Amino acid sequence: MSCPPLGEFHIGWICGLPIEAAAASAMLDEEFGVLDQQDPADKNIYKLGRMGKHNIVIACPSTRPNGPASAAIVVNNMVRTFPQSLRIGLKVGIGSGLPSAVHDIRLGDVVISYPFDKCGGLLQYDLGKCVDGSELYRTASLNNPPSLLLAAANVLRAAEFIEDPRYPQYMKDAVGRNALTRKNFNRPSVQDDRLFRIEREHPAGAAGCEGCPKKWEVSRHERECNDPRTHYGIIASGNAVIKDGRKREDFQLETGALCVDMEAAGMVADFHCLVIRGICDYSDSHKNKQWQGYAALAAAAYAKDLLGYVPKGNSSKEVHAKILRKF
Repeated sequence: MSCPPLGEFHIGWICGLPIEAAAASAMLDEEFGVLDQQDPADKNIYKLGRMGKHNIVIACPSTRPNGPASAAIVVNNMVRTFPQSLRIGLKVGIGSGLPSAVHDIRLGDVVISYPFDKCGGLLQYDLGKCVDGSELYRTASLNNPPSLLLAAANVLRAAEFIEDPRYPQYMKDAVGRNALTRKNFNRPSVQDDRLFRIEREHPAGAAGCEGCPKKWEVSRHERECNDPRTHYGIIASGNAVIKDGRKREDFQLETGALCVDMEAAGMVADFHCLVIRGICDYSDSHKNKQWQGYAALAAAAYAKDLLGYVPKGNSSKEVHAKILRKF
């Protein structure tokens, strides 16, 4: 099939890492190639494709967005190149989990920005130092995700009470495509999902966690199924990576966030979007990249499942009305 007119691409899908862009591409049902003409000032690369009934623009920045400000540049470029057609924004990729006694978040799970209490689902934070050396968290609630995507998320959540979600099968299909997809997206062993007690720092100079004894781990029950679970709530986006178990716990108690990233906050002022994050680490000193491929694929597969509940429409109001009729 030839590429549809650019005016028929209504969904902007933004990635920050090559593995995130690869996961997004793995979810496409049809590829139309790379956009070959765009605004000269726009340094993004755009891959066009179809996902179900929707035409998708996948934005791949020329360099990795490093914080909210650079992420905003990616969005502004995208809006400049597609000024009329984009209706829905998705920020899909990996993030760091903030597990707690209430939220049993594990590696490979998916966190979706969703309004909670007085927060619209996305919280901007800045980490600073107080005079006494302690951490200072300055936070601000950002715009709610688009109401039509929240409506679609509610329909998806309701459907999961009576039928299995589709995203695990989307993941299996993508992983099984060839040797490279099996290498880059296959699920690591459950034994490699290790949540350490906050007082157990990663040994200095150690490349991996092979030398970290099992007795350091938090005791958690074994899940009946290893498919990713979904968690709806606050995603915190800010100016610094959290790589300390104690800081992670303090930050989670302070904000109620389920996940952190460094990019999404810069996007929502100009392009309202839903943020979807696959969990690849626990925001502690034991960070590694082992789960990044699987987590990126989990987030992309959930996004595809979600879009299956969004009717194809000519305007956001029309799409929203169609979603509400599904209830």
